[in-house]
Amino acid sequence: MTSTSTRRLRFGGRIAGVGGGSGIRAVVGNWTETPFGPFADAMVETAAGHRVLLAPTRQVADLLEGTYTFDEVRVEDFDLTTVPEGWQVRAPSLRLDLRFGARTPIGRALRCVPAAVARSPAWCTVTDPVARVLMDGVRTRGTAGNGWREWYAATDAHRIIGARGLFDGTDLGELAQVSPPTRFGFSAPPRNPTVTTVVTTIEMP
Repeated sequence: MTSTSTRRLRFGGRIAGVGGGSGIRAVVGNWTETPFGPFADAMVETAAGHRVLLAPTRQVADLLEGTYTFDEVRVEDFDLTTVPEGWQVRAPSLRLDLRFGARTPIGRALRCVPAAVARSPAWCTVTDPVARVLMDGVRTRGTAGNGWREWYAATDAHRIIGARGLFDGTDLGELAQVSPPTRFGFSAPPRNPTVTTVVTTIEMP
């Protein structure tokens, strides 16, 4: 709580951003520390620019609809399994297998920051100008929907070296950059496919 009229919600987990040769781009979240308990979700943008939220519950969908912008919202069974090579995502709309690779140079730099500092909104204020220069489209703080404020505190990052799957029956295609950037909120995932360990803080007036 930041005041009697403002509250902050914190979500800890990992976000994977991938693109495919088909033009489909997906952002998958695996959230292990949340006010709602663990859950996974996905935001998908098609080659035509149609933005779809896949949420496991109405409660999660309501929060994400209030924070980001979508053309369509689907509440459906959503299962994410961690396997030795990465993630397996299974939902009625989305099937995705991801393979993770080595830690990125930015991930190595993030690991040098003490966890208590790296997870704080104040640190996001420091890192935002750096993120803007080093990673086109990436922001670590900004204004979300409904006038809410949001901070992305990254603490690690690994390359995604493989992806295959389907969205609404359309093949993702070969792993590609997340380009053009997704348009769900004020920040986009890194252009190169990456899985990022992150603490997201949402401030609601």
